[in-house]
Amino acid sequence: MVGYICKYTPIEVIESFGEKPERLESGFKSRERAEAMLHSNVCSYVSGVLENILENDIQEVVLTSCCDSVCRLYDVLKDRIGFAYILALPSKNDPLAVDLFRKEIERFIQAYQMFKGKSFSMENLLKVLQKKKDNPSKSHDISQSIAILGARLDDETVERIRESCTQNIVDLTCTGQERVFDIDANSDVLALYAQSLLNFTPCMRMAQDREQLISQDFLGVIYNTVKFCDFYSYEYARLKNTAGVPLLKIETDHTDSNSGQILTRIEAFLESTGTKRNPNNTELAFRANDEKDTVHKSGNLMYTAGVDCGSTSTNVVIIDEKKTIVSYATIPTGPKPIESASNCFRIALDKAGLDEKDIIHIVATGYGRISIPFADRIVTEITCHGKGAFFLDSSIRTVVDIGGQDSKVIRLDDRGRVSDFVMNDKCSAGTGRFLEVMARTLGISLDEMACISTPSKEDITITSMCTVFAESEVISLIAQNKDERDIVYALNKSIASKITSLIDRVGRKSRYMMTGGVAKNQGVVRIIENKLKESVVVPFEPEVVGALGAALISLEDMR
Repeated sequence: MVGYICKYTPIEVIESFGEKPERLESGFKSRERAEAMLHSNVCSYVSGVLENILENDIQEVVLTSCCDSVCRLYDVLKDRIGFAYILALPSKNDPLAVDLFRKEIERFIQAYQMFKGKSFSMENLLKVLQKKKDNPSKSHDISQSIAILGARLDDETVERIRESCTQNIVDLTCTGQERVFDIDANSDVLALYAQSLLNFTPCMRMAQDREQLISQDFLGVIYNTVKFCDFYSYEYARLKNTAGVPLLKIETDHTDSNSGQILTRIEAFLESTGTKRNPNNTELAFRANDEKDTVHKSGNLMYTAGVDCGSTSTNVVIIDEKKTIVSYATIPTGPKPIESASNCFRIALDKAGLDEKDIIHIVATGYGRISIPFADRIVTEITCHGKGAFFLDSSIRTVVDIGGQDSKVIRLDDRGRVSDFVMNDKCSAGTGRFLEVMARTLGISLDEMACISTPSKEDITITSMCTVFAESEVISLIAQNKDERDIVYALNKSIASKITSLIDRVGRKSRYMMTGGVAKNQGVVRIIENKLKESVVVPFEPEVVGALGAALISLEDMR
């Protein structure tokens, strides 16, 4: 096996030697050995690739001069494995660049011949290329497609995107493009082969206009950036203002530590672009359709339910066909989301005086949505909170949802549809969990923290939003005999500052509504209002807005 990472790698040449090229993945939880060989600031993708090579004892690796981090990877590998080779890539695609790259491929062939003790066969290369000859009948229509651009996503995430909707997915990242060739045996094969490789979708190092990659026919573009990689961040910033199509930015460090949140963002983005969920892809156990038909035909009111299984609380809302809230329930989410969802659903049913068979359709949302076996459909909490907020007040254009482990700011259009959204990163800063930790450190209740929106003696500032570092600051302030009220105010102010920054990322647009458990903290709400210089709507029960939105979507599904 020969490992590679770049689409410009001459893998067809490798195949002509009878070897199997394999694209190297980087998703390793532990990078202990890689971090011992590379500087801690080296690209997380590259360190993950190195961990893969070391973990699987890969002895043959072909790299390209994509960036300084990849060049550093080559420096580490060249004396540690059997065969490590790096190809110098041209930065343009013109006749001179083609000639240079052709010679680079020839040098690789010579080096690999010496290592393997095999002779290169042009006949074998032509056979490989013939198998990858483009089919003229194959459609390359990109209209109504979702494009993936930027840095390469891991295969699992790309597959989840493909499986989650019925739209065509066009992968324009480093190795996402299909390799097809149309090279005549009577031509200068290596020159045409080099040309074909350079004709692939230009990568970031190529001095070409990448803005042309975004077609106005795309329904949307998912743009992946790598943490601390400026190239992709700068390109996204430019494309955001010029693309003319919906863009979603995600940032990965090539670990699975925030994979759940990334998938939530992607699914919410797909929902906002109007893509349809693939009906053949579901992890839910559907209830019998004959039960639902019987209920609806019996002449009774039609009831639907929304179940929001979050990290901290689980909420259920039941509505009738007139969109009247029949009942709702809220309980803490325990260690088993399935049990929490079932218990909360039963409580809501009991309050409404209904049986499970009376609920014709159920939509699940929240982080535990895929774990709810009695739901008929899953929808992201971003879409559901937007739907619920707009139903409660159609003048709302910005929804601020602060939950147990994340914060979201959701922009709505004049029809209540999600037009844009941002989420906090994988850190719990500015969330309900943050407040819980700080309340425990201070030895007070969350209710006591909720009512403080002004300092008592001194306007203190918490300098860190990291939960761990902020807790250390609080302990230090306690040791300095600072007034408890002033410390609480500082904590509430830090959350408000974090949320205001998120609001500014999507752009301020009134009116505002705050949902989630932290909306009950009047101290935070008042400080946010002061920063925005306008009032923020807090609904009757802010924790159930997501479940309400899910119930409304459920009703729409049945009409």
